[in-house]
Amino acid sequence: MSEETRLIVGRYRLLDRLGRGGMGTVWRADDELLGRRVAVKELHVDEGGIGRSASPYTSAAAPLREARAVARVKHPHVIVVHDVVVDDGLPYIVMELVDGGSLADRIARGGPVDVAEAARIGLALLGALRAAHGLGVLHRDLKPANVLLEESTGRVVLTDFGIAYLAGSTTITESGSFVGSPEYTAPERMQGVTAGPESDLWSLGVLLCAVVSGESPFRRDSLGGILHAVVEDEIRPPAQVAPLLPVVLGLLERDPARRLGAAQAEELLRTYVTTGSVPAAVAGHYSPTQQDVPRTPVLPVAVPPTPTPAPTPTPPTPTPTPSPAPASRRRAPLLAAAALVAALAGAGAVTAVVMQGGGDGDAGRSTDAVPSRSVEGRTPEVRTDQSPAPATTPTPRVSVTVPEGYRAVTDPGGFALAVPDGFARSHDDKRVYYMPPDKGIRIGIRVQDRAPDGPLGAMRGSDVQGPDTNPGYRDGKVTATTHNGLPAALWEFTWNGFSRAEGPRRTLDICWDEGGRMYDVWVSAPVGRLDEARRHFDTVLDSFTAAG
Repeated sequence: MSEETRLIVGRYRLLDRLGRGGMGTVWRADDELLGRRVAVKELHVDEGGIGRSASPYTSAAAPLREARAVARVKHPHVIVVHDVVVDDGLPYIVMELVDGGSLADRIARGGPVDVAEAARIGLALLGALRAAHGLGVLHRDLKPANVLLEESTGRVVLTDFGIAYLAGSTTITESGSFVGSPEYTAPERMQGVTAGPESDLWSLGVLLCAVVSGESPFRRDSLGGILHAVVEDEIRPPAQVAPLLPVVLGLLERDPARRLGAAQAEELLRTYVTTGSVPAAVAGHYSPTQQDVPRTPVLPVAVPPTPTPAPTPTPPTPTPTPSPAPASRRRAPLLAAAALVAALAGAGAVTAVVMQGGGDGDAGRSTDAVPSRSVEGRTPEVRTDQSPAPATTPTPRVSVTVPEGYRAVTDPGGFALAVPDGFARSHDDKRVYYMPPDKGIRIGIRVQDRAPDGPLGAMRGSDVQGPDTNPGYRDGKVTATTHNGLPAALWEFTWNGFSRAEGPRRTLDICWDEGGRMYDVWVSAPVGRLDEARRHFDTVLDSFTAAG
């Protein structure tokens, strides 16, 4: 009997392979006893390297126990499990056959879905998760590749509970493999904390971002970058998710105790489906409003009107700054992520399990059109001055006037400036940051190609996009100015920050063209530290020197 038509347990005849992932191979099959078409998932089991594929399962007992738990979940948006069997030592799960591809397939073929469709899918998945969680079953791998869309009816079906288990399971299995897809995995699981239903809700928040934009907001170029983005980076949902922002920000709350609950998320999505809008706040979850923000007058930034040497700034009056968090507490998330990377590096099944099935977007999608993306951007990945960003222009060797409390920096990115003492350099693939340990005040620099409509047009475009790129965007103002005699544009605005802990912030951003490039320099700070931020902003601009 050929592999393609083999019969298992004398009943299920495997016909053609529908797909293969890190957890198993799915076959279209005939149930010859009942005369119906089914889907059969052959689970991968690694028994001392003898199994058909590397797998986190070391025996048939664990996946069968999990599959039986999932079979108890009865819900129209959960895949129906008909049978769980073992044939020739290999475990199989027999399920209903859904005539249609996955959500990942749909995005790959036709691009992101609209917000209304995302809300419909989100509601269906919330119903499925609530049914599973009610029986103590966690999915632990919610992502577009594990959501099926029935072609004839549009029915949403949550499938691939292959790594699901009862609440209390861990992220690293006894064989040392990572359980799940990193871009969709909740931070508490990344840090090795016992996860509960809240972890699946985090994954749903990521999925909503991915289906409307084409990619997860935590997509990075490396596994280490993904882990850092999930655990430590600022969370910046894509602009397309703006109509559902209260839902997404609630689900992407890093503290599981404060994360939006399934019932609350369902209520908000139903409100959107019914009315076309979502309330800004929901009981039990914080959502900043304009009333939370102290009104601070906008002051002009002093820039010299003609190209004269930068004057020596008057030493600033020292301003108290908050004490940074204890080093042990600050390092804990990154140490956990580092340990996870080490575990992944040593696990034989890493490639198959970790990197499977993402394929639902273009990792190279650019956001270079206007500098709005560079105002805050993502908190940089774990890169320091020991691994600098490649410089596209020669590093300048210039003298920088340094006032008291600052130090001169010649940056590998092709510029020099003065930064406050204690501010450390970091970067991502587009921009450079200088920040203190608490990251309260952030200095950012980006060097990019000149915008077709010049600095003023670029900043006006950023202002238009402000409500989509900065939660709670308000008091935006773009002013034509100069920097060292060169035409420039200053953009100022207030926004809510990305979390309650961060709170309302004020951003000052100036860009200008020089030497065939556009330089974009900004300072962002809590509204209560605006005077300190303005002092840093003025000092950075007075001392800033581009590569010659």
